[in-house]
Parts: sequence; C-alpha cells; structure tokens
Amino acid sequence: MAIQQEFGALNPSYFNVKAFDCGKPDMNTYLARFAAKNMGLKLSMTWVLPGEEPVAGQKTPVAAYYTLASCTVTRDEIPTDDRLPGYPVPVVLLARLAVDQRFQGQRLGEKTLVSALRRSVTLTERGLPAMGLILDVLDEDALAFYQRFDLFKPFTDDPMRLFVPMKVVAKI
Repeated sequence: MAIQQEFGALNPSYFNVKAFDCGKPDMNTYLARFAAKNMGLKLSMTWVLPGEEPVAGQKTPVAAYYTLASCTVTRDEIPTDDRLPGYPVPVVLLARLAVDQRFQGQRLGEKTLVSALRRSVTLTERGLPAMGLILDVLDEDALAFYQRFDLFKPFTDDPMRLFVPMKVVAKI
C-alpha cells in the first residue's frame, strides 16, 4: 500500500475512521467516535496520515493518527531546574498516537511521533504558550516505544506519564 507523506486535519467525511484498527480498542474507538467531536468542541485536534490514494466514491483509510491538546500542570510536577511561576504552567498534551495494524512495521510510529512533536513546536511558535509536552503512556508496549527515543523523562512519580521540554522538542 502506498502511504501518503503528509498528515492532515481529521475530516470524518473524507477519512474512513471506523475501519482504523491499531490493535488497541480504546484507540480505535477514540478515532471513530470522539476525535471529530472533541475537535468540534475545541478540546483537541487530531491529525491523520492517509493510508493510500483515495478510491473514487470511498473514504480514505487512515494509516496513523495523533491528537494534541493543551493543558496546564503545576510547576512541582515538571522535571526541570528552570525557575517557574507558582501558578499552573501550560504544556502540550500528546493525547493519542496510533498506527493501523496494516501499516505497522514500516516506522510509521516514529514518523507520527516526529510529526506530533514538530506540530507542537509550530503551535508554540504561533502563539500557544507551552513549556513542554507531556503524554500518558497507554501500556508497556507504548512505554518501550517512547523510551527508544531518549527524549522523555518521567513526569511525577508515574512512569507511564512522560515529559519533554519544548526547548528539546524544538531541536527535532
């Protein structure tokens, strides 16, 4: 299958979100039922990588997707030596990242992560304040994936919540 090169904003009338299957039911359900709704409510934004050229009259399959949102955390939670204010600090939340099983083993997880990180930098450069990026790891498989990059630090005492400073992300 010829995978497209660029991620684009989710449009459920164009993409076949119900056929997406990464092997993790919660991730599939989120894309199929909640991603577009959350975008409409301005809670998050989801970007998708088309799986192949669209066939006339059919929706385009999704090879991979990620969802970003903004949130705040307390300064005590952030693993940094930077002097921070006493009020909550803004960060970008990498809320979801998944690759369809049909496209796994082609390094799309890495491509998807790099796209999410670069998009985070672009958003901060365009005015969304964020000191860093955090993510909640779904399971041990996902943790092993993120640990391969040697970017992320544990966020608080929970090893399944990770953090990377935006100044580090900006170098990617």
